[in-house]
Amino acid sequence: MTATVLSGTSGALYYSPAGTSVTTLAATAFPASGSNITVGSYLGFQVNDPVTLAYPAGATTTNAIAAGAKFVKTYDATTGIMTLSATAGGSVLTATAQPSVFGALFASITYTAPVAVGSVREWSFEITRDEIDVTTIGQTPGQYAPFKTYITGFADGSGSASVYTTDDDTNIASRMIQDVIQRQQAGATVKLYIDQVFVSGAISESLSRSLTVPVILTSANLTINPDDAQMVEVAFLPAGTPTFDFSKSA
Repeated sequence: MTATVLSGTSGALYYSPAGTSVTTLAATAFPASGSNITVGSYLGFQVNDPVTLAYPAGATTTNAIAAGAKFVKTYDATTGIMTLSATAGGSVLTATAQPSVFGALFASITYTAPVAVGSVREWSFEITRDEIDVTTIGQTPGQYAPFKTYITGFADGSGSASVYTTDDDTNIASRMIQDVIQRQQAGATVKLYIDQVFVSGAISESLSRSLTVPVILTSANLTINPDDAQMVEVAFLPAGTPTFDFSKSA
């Protein structure tokens, strides 16, 4: 069996912005009449963000804003009020009734999926494991020095991405840089492709290798000089367990 050595040219970084996941919406957060949804203040949503509205199983949503793929029509960070549209830049969605029968469960509005950061020079992600020394005293000396005994501890990780800056402050790369100072980081996620495989012009997730990590953005290091393109080194730490997809089976 011949193995193909992978090239970094097929790697990529995809990103979901910080502050774009709300998973604790009660029925009262939705309008009984009108369009205003109270999602919370000082989040990271922006106009035309693709989001997914989901209700708990069994919820009654007749005449309420329907679940599914939506776009952010407006978001006021001070009041925490959001409105949605069915298409980017489309008409605001309205309701004549609140959803109900939530019980102890909650609705959610989350950024739909990570999108490509097209101006990335490179990314890195390191995974480490702690070990706990459980060596005991009182061992019988022999010819050789006794070995210590360890058990596994917690896993940890750290990562970074080198992102070129452009004069378009609306692209996802610029947003990733700005998100370093976004206080509420829920929703920030990086999808790190080791190799992308395209089928009929679209990424085949079953054939591509990647890892997906919810993250906390921790720093942005700007380097400016007259000889090189402007680049920012963005560092991040995992906010949860990475998901590995290294399978190449279709």
